[in-house]
Formats: sequence, C-alpha cells, structure tokens
Amino acid sequence: MAKIQSPTVENPNVLLPVNPAIEKYMRGLVKQTDHPVLLEMEDLAKQKNFPIVDRLVGTCLEVLAKMINAKRIFEFGSGYGYSAFWFARAVGTEGKVVCTDNNAANKIKAKQYLSAAGLWDRIDFKVGYAQEVFLQTDGMFDICYNDADKGEYPNVWQMARGRIRPGGLYIADNVLWHGRVAVENFTDIVSGWTEAILTHNQLIFDDPEFDAFINPTRDGVIVARRKMA
Repeated sequence: MAKIQSPTVENPNVLLPVNPAIEKYMRGLVKQTDHPVLLEMEDLAKQKNFPIVDRLVGTCLEVLAKMINAKRIFEFGSGYGYSAFWFARAVGTEGKVVCTDNNAANKIKAKQYLSAAGLWDRIDFKVGYAQEVFLQTDGMFDICYNDADKGEYPNVWQMARGRIRPGGLYIADNVLWHGRVAVENFTDIVSGWTEAILTHNQLIFDDPEFDAFINPTRDGVIVARRKMA
C-alpha cells in the first residue's frame, strides 16, 4: 500500500491514528483505575515531559498479560516504572517483571512508586543497557516488551523473538511513530529512527513463527504472539 501524504502543512510530521475525541472517550472508560500512585506517576510525566505509555496502553498491557497468564516479563526500557506498574499487577504475587534503565535515578523513583503501590516485590530492576541485561538474564519469557531507543527496535526484536515461550507475546510501543511510518515525507526526531521502526514492523509481520497485529491506540502498539509448536 502506498504511503499517504502529510495531513497538513502546519503539522507535516504527525498523523494521529485515532481521532482525539475517540481517544478521550476511551480514556473516560478506564477512570476506575485511578490508583493514587498511578496518578502521581502520570503527573510526573507531565511535569518532566517524560515519555510514558499512558493510561490506555497501560490498561492494554495489563489485560494482554492476564490473558496469557504471564508470570515472567522482560522490559527493554522501563523509565521510572510506569509500564511495570501494569505488568506487575498482572503477574500476581508469584510473578516477576525484569525492568531495565540506564538511569539509576529512575530505579529510585520506580522503587518509591511501586513500593507505595505494593508491587515492588514483583520487580527485578536492573540499571544498565537493556540489551546487555537481557543477554545476562537466563531463561524464557512470557512477554518481552520493547520501549527502548527506536533505532534499536530491529535488534531488540531479533534478540527477543527466540526467548519468548510458545503462546507468549512480544509487545512494542511507538510503532506508528507519530504517523511517520505512513507519511511520505517526514522529518525524524533522531535520524534513522523511522526507518528502524519500519524495518522492525516488517520483520515481525514477515516472521512465520509469529501472528501479529498493531493496536493504533496512542502511538501504536504491536503485539506478536509466538505460535504454538
């Protein structure tokens, strides 16, 4: 399918996949998840302009993890634990979410927030480069979640795909990249990132061992399920 042109001259690099009015309606449906810690984490993201998956995607992550009874999850890029909040609720008291971030200050914030939410005992937070931590971590995972630097997306997929158990999921955020993947002429935030996301998405959909789809909510979430043997 040919790429479409930019929607406006004023805003040539953004193509919203979901009408803002529809997204507002969907957000209204999940207000029952207004946990005090969650609200604090979202307020911090607004104050610091820190990228988080936000409420709709967080809810999606929790539901997906519960659907496959996930107990072991690896996050490539965790920030201060917003996505881990949702995954930790899903894995239960016997589960574990391996978090990664290069900034030690984010681990401190994550411990503060997730301890207050009663979830820290389900977290194994490693400070360091996510791919290196992954290579140092043994075993298979129910879910590998990718929210690392976008230029690394193809590499993360190649690393993770073989470590996901049959019936498990690979999930990645920002796979529509503010619509740049569907715009013919775009200006990248970081050179090469849009091309990397395009390559990443195509690799997943071309992989015969996985079934995949993209949820267009927010900035696009790809979900790939490893087929059963």
